[in-house]
Amino acid sequence: MPAPATEIVRKPQLARIAVALEPVHHFINSLSLLIHSEHLSGYAEWVTQTAVALTPHQLHMNKLVLEGLHYAVVPNRSWSTVEAYLANLAAHDPVTLRDRLLDAYEHKQPGTSMNRADILASADAYLDYLYGRFPKESVDEVVEREAYALMIDPPQMQQTIVTHLQEMWETIFKPEWLRVQPMLQASADAFNELGIAQMTPLQAARVVVGQELPEHWEYLLGESYADQFERIVFVPSAHIGPYLGTMKSQNSVWLIFGARLPEGTAVSSPDLSRSELLVRLTALADDTRLRILQIIREEGEQCSQDIINRLGLSQSAASRHLKQLSATGYLLERRRDGAKCYRLNQEKVDGILQALSYFLDS
Repeated sequence: MPAPATEIVRKPQLARIAVALEPVHHFINSLSLLIHSEHLSGYAEWVTQTAVALTPHQLHMNKLVLEGLHYAVVPNRSWSTVEAYLANLAAHDPVTLRDRLLDAYEHKQPGTSMNRADILASADAYLDYLYGRFPKESVDEVVEREAYALMIDPPQMQQTIVTHLQEMWETIFKPEWLRVQPMLQASADAFNELGIAQMTPLQAARVVVGQELPEHWEYLLGESYADQFERIVFVPSAHIGPYLGTMKSQNSVWLIFGARLPEGTAVSSPDLSRSELLVRLTALADDTRLRILQIIREEGEQCSQDIINRLGLSQSAASRHLKQLSATGYLLERRRDGAKCYRLNQEKVDGILQALSYFLDS
């Protein structure tokens, strides 16, 4: 078995904190978004259009590879090209690749290590193992049984992963990457000019995101945790919309955000400005979300159950709408007696009106 492929060009020393194009992390994240496009609104149009255009087999394989075999797929370092990453996957030792996935599961609950032979003794034993590490509702039994069948045959697992990712790259994602790359580079350049590398991780995150950080980012980038990372990379995405994503390796973390330009930057990108504006306006282009904003504006802070009762929504529908409004910054979220409650962020509402006026006048 040949050694895994490596990139020939030696890279310069990288800053510990940076905003950077990470084509492989963007690629993997965007494929993951395809899985959730039916259940979460606000992603870029490319995500919804691509999900509809894929065959049922492609959609199934995408879920199997990106969810069932997720930790064997997520890169544990930066790659300058997707082609180099795919070559590395194809040349990897299959058992090592399989064990990378199990290693990640072990890290979910340190100190609860199990014998690998026992974990893989049967599909039921493997499912019991997953139920011990993840919420039951997050484990798709059909997908995980298929993943198990591949994990006990590492060469077949490797071939399945590489074949799917190569197909998705060449036929689906590569043209899109070439289209959005200049826009993403403009975003990275603008933030790096602000001196991101000299900020603390939390300061950098607040500048990049431009709004309230989710709890897990606050924890991940806090002093007690962030020191373990040699590199903290903020990755602009053309597809994630108002949401945030996270990928980790043992010594690095990649934090994915919707590509945008910071206020007051000298960098100009009409495509990026239009894309960012579209993300904010899309959250308002729905009658239910507008009614939620109206209720909160007129009556003050509301908890999720209040919204469910007032509008007759299901739990999942209310969660979807509130998540998008929070992610775009229109609502500020806090916990009150264990419940998620929301209040209006008037500054963000005023800001989108000003941004639209500026865009149309420019």
